[in-house]
Amino acid sequence: MTTAIECRYHGRDFTVGEMALMRALIAADPPPTRAALSREFCRRIGWLKPDGGLKDMMARVTMLAMDRDGIIRLPPPRWRPGPPKPVAFGPDTEPPLFPVPATLDEARPLEMRIVKGGTREGRLWNEFVARYHYLGYTRLVGAQMRYAVHDRNGWPLAMLGFSTAAWRLAPRDRFVGWTPGMRERNLPLVVDNPRFLILPWVSIPNLGSHILSLVRRRLPGDWSERYNVTPVLCETFVEVPRHSGGVYRASGWIRVGTTTGRGRDNRNNKAEKPRKDIWLCPLRRDWRRTLNR
Repeated sequence: MTTAIECRYHGRDFTVGEMALMRALIAADPPPTRAALSREFCRRIGWLKPDGGLKDMMARVTMLAMDRDGIIRLPPPRWRPGPPKPVAFGPDTEPPLFPVPATLDEARPLEMRIVKGGTREGRLWNEFVARYHYLGYTRLVGAQMRYAVHDRNGWPLAMLGFSTAAWRLAPRDRFVGWTPGMRERNLPLVVDNPRFLILPWVSIPNLGSHILSLVRRRLPGDWSERYNVTPVLCETFVEVPRHSGGVYRASGWIRVGTTTGRGRDNRNNKAEKPRKDIWLCPLRRDWRRTLNR
């Protein structure tokens, strides 16, 4: 397969040979579905996730970008999904009618449950976040892990979500000491914390930092068990001036800079989103050496 580079998308170079293969797969008779095309392309070139699965969702996103730019012409979609259904709010996420714990001693030991899709707890996680988080609910990107935190009596206190890290983030990359090649190789070792919600009727001093301390110890093992990759660094974004990031500072996270306001997929270099402070949390002592191998 010819190794000369034809184009680059989402941080990956695609060779002339790979693009010829992609166009040949598209031209098959009968034409493949877009899902089948992305899977077959990943199988042929060995484009795999760290856990060994096909990286077909990233392939699909990449092919859509190539189609938009005129590099390829994808077969028409077989069906068009309708708009996502809004999350319905039920009585299970209403504020409780009884007193809630007022101190950590009244709430501990906390129980941190892994939330799985398609379960009652998964539905409640979505509903709590949609109802009470200022960013609302959106499906987490790529690899993900969700937690629901409960007090010792089993009542919910907080919801957390983790997902794949931002592809390119200048303040983070400078702080880590990454070259583009190092970032591309080691980015799976970084996870993002896009959602952290303490339910609005819960007001327990130091609860947030206590939860972050628990998840700091818990997340690497859970992520490794699910994806066969052990993260060593966590990132999050705090919208300013709406929030100060004090709970992250109190938990030992490090503020490394502020976003430009252009978002992950911005193409016009114009600020379209609120600026956010970038906070990082090492998950083990040798994190920097591990990320710079």
